Order: sequence, then structure tokens, then C-alpha cells
Amino acid sequence: MNQPSSKVNRSNPQETHLNRARASLRRAFTNYSQYLRSSKNSVLQATLKDELEALSANLNKLDTFVVRIAVFGLVSRGKSAVLNALMGDQKFETGPLNGVTQQPRTVRWLPTGGMVSEHSGIASPQLGKVQIELIDTPGLDEVDGHARATMAQEVAVRADLILFVVAGDITRTEYKALCDLRQVQKPMIVVFNKIDLYPDQSRQAVYANLQKLGGRTGRSERLEQLLTPDEIVMVAAEPAPLQMRVEYPDGRVLTEWETPPPEIDDLKYKILKILNREGRSLLALNALSQARIAETQIAQRIVELQEGEAEALIWKFTRYKALAIALNPIAVLDLIGGAVSDVAMIRALANLYGLPMTRYEAGKLLQTILISSGGLLLGELGSGLLLGLGKSASALATGIDGSAGFSALAGAAIAQAGIAGYGSYSVGRAAQVYLEQGCTWGAQGANTVIRDILNQVEPNTIIYRLRQELM
Repeated sequence: MNQPSSKVNRSNPQETHLNRARASLRRAFTNYSQYLRSSKNSVLQATLKDELEALSANLNKLDTFVVRIAVFGLVSRGKSAVLNALMGDQKFETGPLNGVTQQPRTVRWLPTGGMVSEHSGIASPQLGKVQIELIDTPGLDEVDGHARATMAQEVAVRADLILFVVAGDITRTEYKALCDLRQVQKPMIVVFNKIDLYPDQSRQAVYANLQKLGGRTGRSERLEQLLTPDEIVMVAAEPAPLQMRVEYPDGRVLTEWETPPPEIDDLKYKILKILNREGRSLLALNALSQARIAETQIAQRIVELQEGEAEALIWKFTRYKALAIALNPIAVLDLIGGAVSDVAMIRALANLYGLPMTRYEAGKLLQTILISSGGLLLGELGSGLLLGLGKSASALATGIDGSAGFSALAGAAIAQAGIAGYGSYSVGRAAQVYLEQGCTWGAQGANTVIRDILNQVEPNTIIYRLRQELM
């Protein structure tokens, strides 16, 4: 039965990505919900309410297959007009005055039928159960800019794809806003609007202009990390009316104003192409990225509130390990017993923080800690082995020369116990650093699943350029 399932996963990796993300979020939400329900700490429950709701919201987003596309830009660039043209309906208010859009507004988009691309290709919606929400936002340079920037940041974090609308000569302010939005690590399409007013513009010309702005502003971001010319789309969302000469049969010649239809098909094609090819993977990565933040905040808060109990727990295992090793005369068993003690301590810390962990997972974490801190590994194991062998030899010598042998045995035991205790305390503190990341690093953790998804995406996809940042 496993083989057919494997074939399905290979043929449809997006579904695999979505399913793994859903399983990761459900596990984290269940773990923390149970932990908080069993906790009697009302402060902790109140503090972590928002983070738990964030996990639940992202899990629901995956279950309902909702892709959010947010549009940003400065005032008078035609953001609302672009969305209206996409939907073929006046859902968003537009007008000649700046700042018509005062608050973010969301409308569901149900694209139907096929549309011809600029390369004469056909893009037909094959999105299955995926739903699309379009989010209009206020201009990034309007009055009360700080509050609007904060609002834009919140919208951008929730979005799966960003449309950045420009028109005419791109300014330094626009380039800076473009770079700032890139910090949220989302795929982006630059939409050059009003091509009816700028017929000489082309994608390459827009890209070259952005390159110049990047050099002038001194921004450290390389433009190719922001986008490629392929992510620049030319549209005329609300073309200006044209004066037409009309000749009537009776010989009259009049002029009338006629509004051309929007030139929006290339943008529709681009969006649907991305969503068909990467939509579910985008959903999975965005949900996992937000969940990673929420989980880390939950775990860090729990660690802070449980600091006293954790400190007592670490010292308890430190004393236990030091005493057990000091009393054990067999060298190899010292090392084995010390490792078992450290694994038990890590599991106890995880349970204290509400992170169920198996003995195997605790062992893997201990291995990671020791490898990442080579001095600790060499110091404790090397010294412990030498002192353990010396202690074993002293134990044998005790039978021959009781006084001298016992003195050597006691000295070796005390030294080995001190090193083992220090090592145990260091492992406990290092484990706290890992456990502060919550459930993100385990086999089903957000970090692990994000890394696996990014390792599977194709090089020519829009997600591929986000790999380094999302890793």
C-alpha cells in the first residue's frame, strides 16, 4: 500500500508540502493547547492567547486553501484599479483624489475561463480547491505614514503573494518601499501600470531603472534577490479615454470619447501560472513561517516563566550525575550512565516546557549539542574517560594497598564528578536554547518542514529565490 502513496507524492509534491505543513501546525497547536489547559498559570494562559490563535488561524488557512494576494504601492499608482481590472468588476473604490483607500479591504476572487498571455500561451485556472483573496491597501506614502507602514507590514506578513504597483518614473521612495516589503520574505510581482500613458516603457527598461535606483540609494540588497525581469508585468488597469472620430451616414463628423478595455491579461496569466505551479507550496511555506514565529514566542515565554523550576531541575540532574559517576568504579559505564542522565534531563526540561519528547529525540538533541560544542564534547568525554580509567585502576589498587588506593580513588572520583557536573549543567543550558524554539526543530517541526520543501523546489520557480532567507 505504501508504494502507490509514494508515487502520488512524487507526482504531486505541492499536496505533500501542504499535508506536511498541516500536520506540523496541528501537532504544535495540539501540544501547546493541551499544555496550557493543564497549566494552572493564568498569566501564561493569557499571555499566549494571541500566539495560539495565530497557530489556529494558519491551520484553518491551510484547511480552507485560501491564498492571499496583497497589493501595495504609493498613492496614485492605480492599486485599486488593478484589482478591479483583475476581477472585471468595480469592487474597490477608485477616484481622482489621493488616498481613496483608507483601510485594507479584502475581496474574494474567482477567476474563470482562460486568458491569452503576452506569449500567446493559455493559462486556465486549475487551482482545484484553492481560493484567492485580493487585499487592497492604502498608499505607503500617505499622511500618518508610520501607522500605515505598520498596517502594511501586518498585511504583508499574512499575504502569500505581493503585487507592487508602480507607474511612470520609479522613485527612490518606491525602491526603498520595494526593498522593505522584500524583508517579509514573500514572492513579489512588480506591476507597471498605466502603460497607455508610457508606451515606450518595457520590462527591461523598468528593470534597468530599478538597477540604477539600487546603486543610487546605496541599498545593500542585490536587485536579482528582489526579482527578475520575468516578475515585472506591464498593464493598463484603467486606460485613459481616447477621442474618437465618428462619421455618420448623413455626413456628420463628430468626436466622441471612448474608454479602451483594461490591458490586464498578462497579469492574470502570471498570477495563475504561479498559483498553478507553486500555490500550495506558497501556502505551506507562509503558514509554516508564521507558525515558526508563534511557536518560538510561545516557547520563549514558557521558558521565561519556568526559569526557576528549570534551574532547579538542571541542578538536580547535575548533582545526580556527579554523584552517580563518582560512585561508579567502571570507566565505560561512567560515560554511558552520564549520557543516560543527560537524555533524561533533556526530556524532563521538554516536559516542563510542554514539549513532548521521546528518548530518541532527546538523544538526537544531546548529540547535536555535543557536536555543536566540540570543547564540551572533548573535555567531558576525554577527561571523563581518562579519570574513569584512573578510578578503575585505583579501585583495583585499593585491594592491594588500601590506604593509598582509596586516596587515589577518591581524588579521581571527585575530579571526574566535577567535570561531569559541569558538563551536565552546560548541556542543560544548551538544551534550553534549543527548547526555546518550541516544536520548530523536530522531525515535524516548522524549521524541518520548511527546509525540506525548499530543498525540493525547482530552480526556475519564484519560491527558489527565497530559499536562503526562509532557511
